[in-house]
Amino acid sequence: MLKGRLGLETARIPHADRHGLLWLDRGNLSVEDGCLHFVCAGGGALGAGDYQIPFQTVSVILLGPGSTVSQDALRLLARHGTALAAVGSDGVRAYTAPPIMSDQSQWARRQARAWADAENARLSIARKMYAWRLGEVLPHRDIAVLRGIEGSRMKESYKLTAQRFGVPWQGRRYNRQNPDVTDIPNQAINHAATAVEAAAAIAVTATATIPQLGFIHEDSGQSFVLDIADLFRDTITLPIAFEAAALHRKRPEETIDRLARRLAGTRFRREKIVPQMIERIQQLFEG
Repeated sequence: MLKGRLGLETARIPHADRHGLLWLDRGNLSVEDGCLHFVCAGGGALGAGDYQIPFQTVSVILLGPGSTVSQDALRLLARHGTALAAVGSDGVRAYTAPPIMSDQSQWARRQARAWADAENARLSIARKMYAWRLGEVLPHRDIAVLRGIEGSRMKESYKLTAQRFGVPWQGRRYNRQNPDVTDIPNQAINHAATAVEAAAAIAVTATATIPQLGFIHEDSGQSFVLDIADLFRDTITLPIAFEAAALHRKRPEETIDRLARRLAGTRFRREKIVPQMIERIQQLFEG
């Protein structure tokens, strides 16, 4: 690191000129001679070896299972505005989301402006989300009516997806105090939804948008995360859940939680779900 009057020790590359996400797992992230290194044991996304990490050209480092990080590494990342988030395998869990994020606030500012305009912009964003999910722009301008229409169509989606995977379906049941008390298909939906919400949390963190300011969900501290996760409920969450439930019938020795997480990780990786979510967030507030 070159120090001195030019201030090179604090120079940062703008996030607009950086790459997006870097996934690391099964290794140790530390600093050697002022450089960030990841010593990987192999068996995951990377082969075994000692990798020098170009942290100034990355916006977010996602640190997966089996990994440790040194205090020096955290200090170096913080100095250069590179976020570090601890996640589950393939992004099916989000354990931390540090506030050290993008050097631009444009998406958060646009989100806040839209959310504050409850009569027009906030409702417009909600209608856009429903249009993406339902495949049509609904004429209604009452959020309660929109929620009712979406709920009715979701019941049909549950039934059709269950039929697709040959899983008996008795309806959606969810006990918030004990989510594992229900039948296997409902448990699978709970676990798949948790995984997709983790991916959405990563996307919200990466765009530095505000988790609390949701447009369809309102009360949760993760309302906007839930909004983004729901955009993928029909295409990602339900297929993962019912495929996991079908696999569990063939392999009952495996827990439904593990089956759902593995399927979720495969889909996230293959279909680049987190980048898709980031793109959706930007599309919500562009223009």
